[in-house]
Amino acid sequence: MITRRFALLPALGLPLVALGPAPWPTLGAVLAVAALLAGLDLAIAGPLTGLRLRRDGDRTVWLGNTARVVLTVANTGRRTVRLHLRDSWVPSAGAGPLFHTAVLREGAEHAFTSILTPTRHGDRPAVRVTLRSAGPLGLAYRQRRQTWNEKNTPAWSLRVLPRFPSRRILPEKLARLRIVDGTVVTRGRGQGTEFDALREYVIGDDVRSIDWRASARAHDVVVRTWRPERDRRVFCIVDTGRTSAVRIGDAPRLDASIDAALLLSVLATRADDRVDLLAMDAKVRTRVEGGGQRAKLGRLIDAMASLHPELAETDFTLLGQEMLRRDRKRALLVIFTALDTAPMIAGLLPLLPKLTARHKVIVAGVRDPLVSRLANLPDGASAADVHRAAAAQRVLAERDRVRDVLAHSGATVVDADAGTFAGQVADVYLLLKASGRL
Repeated sequence: MITRRFALLPALGLPLVALGPAPWPTLGAVLAVAALLAGLDLAIAGPLTGLRLRRDGDRTVWLGNTARVVLTVANTGRRTVRLHLRDSWVPSAGAGPLFHTAVLREGAEHAFTSILTPTRHGDRPAVRVTLRSAGPLGLAYRQRRQTWNEKNTPAWSLRVLPRFPSRRILPEKLARLRIVDGTVVTRGRGQGTEFDALREYVIGDDVRSIDWRASARAHDVVVRTWRPERDRRVFCIVDTGRTSAVRIGDAPRLDASIDAALLLSVLATRADDRVDLLAMDAKVRTRVEGGGQRAKLGRLIDAMASLHPELAETDFTLLGQEMLRRDRKRALLVIFTALDTAPMIAGLLPLLPKLTARHKVIVAGVRDPLVSRLANLPDGASAADVHRAAAAQRVLAERDRVRDVLAHSGATVVDADAGTFAGQVADVYLLLKASGRL
């Protein structure tokens, strides 16, 4: 194949054609010389069959960060290859630079680094590496078919973990958890506590916590200490239906749900509770159960990375089948969904009494701050502003009614803006943990 530089040769020969006595033979001679040079350049260009490709670098990255993936090309042939390479990724991988050049002599290799800044979580695969071997004059090049390039492209996929902005408040929640659940033990027994240890009596201890039998054996006064119960079961249920695609600010509602579920999962794992994940809409998309808690946390994060909104109505009867068909012990069910009237009335509300009879249920929905702003009339409001404010106030009133009905059915409702949503879900968990109501 010829390059754009090849077109310069006939252009340089045009003065000879114009000034010569026989323009047509001169033009033919110019084109023949250009074709001869291009053929010679193509013959000298190194073959592509001797090139071997491999990849190395990052496999996972948090959304908002950058990853580095290195593509190494080795020349196992006997001729020098002047390589032009295009490393193509899916657009949402944010890869760059896409084009690279290098001169590979016999037995040499070269590493090309791609910097990836993904714009979406999930798997971001490499698509294809296109190789081109140019001649020394730059007039022609060798390039194989697309199928050959795809066959020789080393497979690589970058797992982009979901954005976790609530990580900034994690130290505060962990400090509260240490007070509630284990580092600071209580002097007296309360609801939801279990025996922790015996220690010597100190002034100020409640005399009702004295263990008289242990005191007689130890020949000293000892008291019982208590800590909140552990090994509770927490289910994070993420709604991936059509309502999860609604944009709250600059991100879909699902991203806020994933962020809150991540914070809750980390807290519950640190509290030695068992965390499971169920993502569903018209069918179950992801289920993570069983295994060690520390290892499971990595599986939970990995599973949440693959979630995305589906254009389907959420079927909450699947939730009932998953939670009620088996003889499960009492658990905390945290349902991340939209507090919209139609999905709640037709889907979750008929099922809620059965769930609350066996489990503790939290229904968590993120609120759109734009609706709250539109509900307030600005100074000098026009007729259009009045209509928008009336519509926004109606939406908020319906949301309040849904929240009241859910609370009347026995569920705890979390309704907050995206900025405080994850923190409020974590606060409800810590409150239930401290009061022994899990």
